[in-house]
Amino acid sequence: MVEEGKIWVGCTDLNEHVCLNPQMANRHGLIAGATGTGKTVTLKVLAESFSEMGVPVFLADVKGDVSGMANPGTDSENMQKRIEKFGLANAGFSYQGCPVTLWDIYGVKGIPLRTTVSEMGPLLLSRILGLNDLQSDLMTIAFKIADDNNLLLVDTKDLKAILNYMGDNNKEFAADYGNISKTSIAAIVRAVVSLEVAGGETFFGEPGVNIHDFLCTDSNGKGIINILDSTSLVNNKELYSTFLLWLLSELFEALPEVGDLDKPKLVFIFDEAHLLFDGASKALTDKIEQVVKLIRSKGVGVYFCTQNPKDIPDGVLAQLGNKIQHGLRAYTPAEQKNVKAAAQSYRENEAFDTYETILALGTGEAIVSFLDEKGIPDIVRKVNILPPKCLMAAIDEARRDNLIKSSLLYSKYSEAVDPDSAYEFLQRKGMEDAENEAKEKEEALAKKEADKAAKAKEKNEAKEKDATKKAATKAAKSVGNTVSGTVGREVGKQIGSSFGSFGKTLGGNVGASLARGIFSTIFKK
Repeated sequence: MVEEGKIWVGCTDLNEHVCLNPQMANRHGLIAGATGTGKTVTLKVLAESFSEMGVPVFLADVKGDVSGMANPGTDSENMQKRIEKFGLANAGFSYQGCPVTLWDIYGVKGIPLRTTVSEMGPLLLSRILGLNDLQSDLMTIAFKIADDNNLLLVDTKDLKAILNYMGDNNKEFAADYGNISKTSIAAIVRAVVSLEVAGGETFFGEPGVNIHDFLCTDSNGKGIINILDSTSLVNNKELYSTFLLWLLSELFEALPEVGDLDKPKLVFIFDEAHLLFDGASKALTDKIEQVVKLIRSKGVGVYFCTQNPKDIPDGVLAQLGNKIQHGLRAYTPAEQKNVKAAAQSYRENEAFDTYETILALGTGEAIVSFLDEKGIPDIVRKVNILPPKCLMAAIDEARRDNLIKSSLLYSKYSEAVDPDSAYEFLQRKGMEDAENEAKEKEEALAKKEADKAAKAKEKNEAKEKDATKKAATKAAKSVGNTVSGTVGREVGKQIGSSFGSFGKTLGGNVGASLARGIFSTIFKK
């Protein structure tokens, strides 16, 4: 509830009202406690109070019951006891629902919530895919190649296309980007296919969500509570945690610096926050810590909801100024050590032992420390958390369907769009390359045939020329033989006539033979 401009969270045993100052709400917070201690009720009380103040909220619904915030709560004997205990009747308490927008990255239990591969970036995408360091480096190279070639990576088929393009042309890329292993590329592609099977094919696409659509109020000035249905999403813890981290990073990138405001522009509640840090690399943990530190100046308050404060790295935990600690159970020495560490993180209250109190807290009870007007943590106080005005349980399917389709954002995001991106470009390029290759082969074959025909023609011409030459030589030789024989015979006769008729005949024959021999020798030369 909102009381005198502050968020009334609960009361002490002395009926002291414990309130969260909205001016300090962007200093982030922690809601921790074992299963069944009342974290979800606390989460609802905070969310509906922020909404009442006109502050939009984004939160994840892991168990499915947060959707009940859309409906007013129902009266019961237990609720009447709590209303009487806190004196809520005199404070204007009434059952009422909140303005709610339901989201679902699978598009089943809410408006489809999408982003593009390019917007997710290589670091977060590598975490979703569970890539090792080498494969993560190749993912970074894939994004670099896409940027250098003005290729838009929208969905998973774009990502597979650029990866396969890298593998097919790894030798050409080696000089500019380093060695690219086809084996590693194949492993990344398999991981992408697994992501598609897990729903990534639906999540990555257009139209991507506009962060500013989370910063809306309704016609009455109440902040819209954006609820991400995560009942199925949480089964893929890498996708769940990485998506919410991406969303937080997008808020940081998109929103301007505003400094400290009277109240936040948006409150981001991260349920099952331990999933964000499970298996996170140092680079990713450093990124989370950086975003949490800096997003305060953008007017965004981040609240981590988890079972144990130890789930949050110290660097991030140190940034959480507003803390609500529900009961913890300690059955082993290690668990007792964790509870002691949690107790020591609060300013001591002499009225009770913080460690023993944490162990003894019942459902709906918590120890609380908020920042005062000067940003100094209050001493820890034991508090009974107020009941929410909204429905405790989940809404039914008819109400869910009505909420989804009546939202102004439904028409904007309901239908997926497949733009011209890397997949289409590389497909066209592949077809063009294939056509050019076929054309080159055809031209090469035609040239080969032409060369073959030219050689055959040249050979035939050479044969014809040789045959003509031989024929001419033969004819000339025949004529020469005849002429030279005749001439030689006459000369021989003249020389041999002085020796009588026999000499004349012999001289003629010898002269003809000598003349033909001489002619043949000359002709050969």
